[in-house]
Amino acid sequence: MATTYSQGVVVSPRLAAFQARLATMHAHFCPRQVLGLRMGLYAGELLALEVPRDDKRLFVFVELDGCLADAVSVSTGAWLGHRTLRLVDHGKTAATFVDVASGRAIRIRPHAEARQRAATYAPGARDRWHAQRDGYQVMPVDELLVADRVVLKIDLERLISTAGHRVSCTACGEEIVNEREILADGRPRCRACTGEAYVGGVRQ
Repeated sequence: MATTYSQGVVVSPRLAAFQARLATMHAHFCPRQVLGLRMGLYAGELLALEVPRDDKRLFVFVELDGCLADAVSVSTGAWLGHRTLRLVDHGKTAATFVDVASGRAIRIRPHAEARQRAATYAPGARDRWHAQRDGYQVMPVDELLVADRVVLKIDLERLISTAGHRVSCTACGEEIVNEREILADGRPRCRACTGEAYVGGVRQ
């Protein structure tokens, strides 16, 4: 069974259900949302993992914030609040999906010719933007996306950290969790107090 949209685009019930969930979060439905949904589904297929997940087996690094990130979360179950999603802000429509159990990692991005190909799959679209949005929903995955096996350059176990670990910064006194402290002369300091602050001003 499939769902048909106004331009004649027919999508699977599963993709339509994800789109409905995204509609509760975004006022519009755009091409990057379609890409994020299909990237998450493709990752599940390549890693042989059922998605979306409600455990912490799948960890995702998304390279762009906004619509893409929300769509990846909806299709995979990986969320910032679950500590299974991280933004690596490279400004790219891409994401890396990691099977925490096996260590396998796959980076998925749009095919370089996906925008041009989209029009073939949505001939009734009124402009390029709508052709991309509608075409991306039905294009064969090998024409839409490219997947590469990759090796993480960071320590995922360290990034995930130890549950319940907490210390206080010996400079400002604020609590630090998730093993994000830095040792300075053997004493724990927060990143702000070691020069990595992202805000300025005087502490009260």
